[in-house]
This record gives sequence, structure tokens and C-alpha cells, in this order.
Amino acid sequence: MAKKIDPAKLTPETLALLLTNAGQKRVTESQVTEIAEAGGLLAPDGTINLVRYAAFLAGKSGEATHES
Repeated sequence: MAKKIDPAKLTPETLALLLTNAGQKRVTESQVTEIAEAGGLLAPDGTINLVRYAAFLAGKSGEATHES
């Protein structure tokens, strides 16, 4: 049986792997950690909530669109 993944408690390593597999370019653990730290998204146990991470990135993308 496959290991269940809790999207509310992903390690930076797991999130990087998921993002790499879902996209067309490699995402590293250090990239995920850097973004999570910038957004204040790291939980005390070092995990990241996928929904909050995606919302943070969407907000950053929206800021870039409005600046153009």
C-alpha cells in the first residue's frame, strides 16, 4: 500500500518532489524552504501546508501581474 500524504503537513523534501513530478522543471528542497521561510509558511515542526504554499505563490504571481 502506498504511503498516505497529508497535504497540510508536507516536509520541504516531499513538497519539492511533488512539485517536480507535477511540473516540467525540477524544484529543490532548498527552493521550497526559501519560499516557505519568506512567506512564514513553515510550521514549528518544519512542515508546510500545501494550500497555504500555493496561495502564497498565487499572491506573489498576482503582485507581479499588477506591477506590469
